[in-house]
Amino acid sequence: MAGVSGYLARRALLGVGQVVALAAAVFLLVAALPGDAAVALAGDDPDPARIERIREQLGLDRPLGERFADWLLALARGDLGASLVSGRAVTEVIGAGLGVTAVLAVAALAVLVPLSVWLGAVAARHAGGRLDRSLTAVFVGLHAVPEFALAILLVAVFATGLGWLPPTAVGVDPLAWPVVLVLPLVVLLARPVCSISRLVRAAAVDAAGSEYARHARRLGLAPRRVWFRHVLPNALAPAATQVARTTDWLLGGVVVVEAVFVLPGVGSTLVDALAARDLPVVQGLALLFAGTTVLVNLVADVVAFRLAPRAGVVA
Repeated sequence: MAGVSGYLARRALLGVGQVVALAAAVFLLVAALPGDAAVALAGDDPDPARIERIREQLGLDRPLGERFADWLLALARGDLGASLVSGRAVTEVIGAGLGVTAVLAVAALAVLVPLSVWLGAVAARHAGGRLDRSLTAVFVGLHAVPEFALAILLVAVFATGLGWLPPTAVGVDPLAWPVVLVLPLVVLLARPVCSISRLVRAAAVDAAGSEYARHARRLGLAPRRVWFRHVLPNALAPAATQVARTTDWLLGGVVVVEAVFVLPGVGSTLVDALAARDLPVVQGLALLFAGTTVLVNLVADVVAFRLAPRAGVVA
């Protein structure tokens, strides 16, 4: 147990370093882009003198190294700074859209895991059969469809054509009227369900033919017990890692989905911040995304360790 604790502590420290390094990279990359928040704020009056005054007011005229050092010191105090565009605290800007994104992400993960495991297990139990081949064909075909194309197709069929669901969240509060999240949720789930289900199916087929599964059957254990005690848990170990990797994809997919369905979440906030060169908001969102990824991967490591097979152990 001490070894596991030490491993997790090292991974956590490494994750913190990765988050800070990513935020620093975002700072430098956004600063290297042509134009800045002063140009965006100048709007229809791009007078060089006006832009220079705005840049001076925002502190953008200071050397990059000085601004970066100040940001690191503020970050150490837990201060993410203020938006260059609105003047609001970055935490407030991010928090305004966090509710919608959190609901969408949690709902996606809550549906993704059991649905993927169930579909993968069903395909594995009928490996080589008609049902297995049909599910594989659906998985491969659906996985090949880009998110934005699937979103447009779903809107055309279920919103415009059948009128069952709203096409966008314009003029409504998604948290008060969650039906507007149905189509975005389907788009977010489509590709991860396909990939994780195929992984579970392959891992379950391998586990069913493994030596420890054959040994369990030779001991006279019931097929159902062999499946649920030895085959399925060992098939879930690689799936747990894949779910963590899928989180990265979900974070990117949220940006696309929120843009297509006009959802007021952190994805839309990120797009607006990049367009306005609002560096503090971009950095805050980078920290949020990176921290989420590190945390989910850490949890996946623990789950995979608990589910990993123990050689020579049959119960």
